[in-house]
Amino acid sequence: MAASSPDDDDLLRPEDTHTLNGHEGAEKLFLEAYNSGRLAHAWLLAGPEGVGKATLAFRIARFMLSQLDGADSGGLFDAGELPQPTSLEVPTDGPVSAQVSAGSHPNLMVLRRGVDEKTGRVRTVVTVDDVRKLQGLFGMTAGADGWRVAIVDPADDMNRNAANALLKVLEEPPAKSLLLLVSHAPGRLLPTIRSRCRRLVLHPLAEQHVVDIVAAHHPDLGHTDLLSLARFAEGSPGRAMTLASRDGLGLYREMVELLNMLPNSDVRAVQSLGDRFRRKDGADAYKTFTDLLTEWLQHMIRSAATGRPAPEAVPGEAALMARLCAGHSLEQWVQVWENVRHLVAKADAVNLDRKQVLVSLFSTLEKAVKSAA
Repeated sequence: MAASSPDDDDLLRPEDTHTLNGHEGAEKLFLEAYNSGRLAHAWLLAGPEGVGKATLAFRIARFMLSQLDGADSGGLFDAGELPQPTSLEVPTDGPVSAQVSAGSHPNLMVLRRGVDEKTGRVRTVVTVDDVRKLQGLFGMTAGADGWRVAIVDPADDMNRNAANALLKVLEEPPAKSLLLLVSHAPGRLLPTIRSRCRRLVLHPLAEQHVVDIVAAHHPDLGHTDLLSLARFAEGSPGRAMTLASRDGLGLYREMVELLNMLPNSDVRAVQSLGDRFRRKDGADAYKTFTDLLTEWLQHMIRSAATGRPAPEAVPGEAALMARLCAGHSLEQWVQVWENVRHLVAKADAVNLDRKQVLVSLFSTLEKAVKSAA
């Protein structure tokens, strides 16, 4: 069943990804529930963004859609007849994989933020009309007596009305239906939704796991660059892959150089970078840079709060963070971080000039650092 359109900037589609490294424990827990015959009808796949939650959701979906017998437990593997499955793997060249990848499987629905027909832009939320489509999926007879699976990716994007509509689905789940909610921040979901789901937590991956995943897709990157990406991504291979594909590391190094100049901004360098962002092809670089800046400030605040230096993606970062924090309280830097986030969000909402936004951001940082001098 056709899914709502994902963001155009998705780089590695989870519906096309068949391998999942570093989350064997989570997969094992799901298989144990399946093999026990007591499979929960709704699962909350929780964890930081980019660690593989959506990839796991599609692995589960392909597995469930491959179970074609009429039993509610054990699928194709009835106890005492055939070995119970020990993996979610299904043939990558099989019909289920092909249909899932094409978004054409009749028993699968994927809910993401759709495109606003009036503006042609991806909406900021999953709406109640999106969620109501689940009634069509779960209200019909499953083809070939199979399972019906729905994925909400991410559930955090649902507005209040959409969340209430989803709650109705959770309250009266039909037989042989499975709902998979991907969530980066489960605390934002309604407590009544969380209470009706079994939680499956995916943790950040080890640094070497991230290095190996990125290296497989970017064999041109050297070990130093791979390590830098993994450290900044903090266990999120999705984040590391995004940065690798968009020259994120180059932008990150430029950003650190500019931050090193504070409290005296390098006006020429900032304006030159702003000119690049202002070009027609500069939108992605601008978004990557502003995301990096807000994340870097968040890392700095967390490091100061915990007393533990953040892993250095670029040599000297820890000393830079310590210098910028000197003379400021955490509350002051939190306010600066919120001001930066607000400015970026406002600029995106009303399409402000990207160069002027960059200049304003560094002016804000310069004033903050000077006030502590």
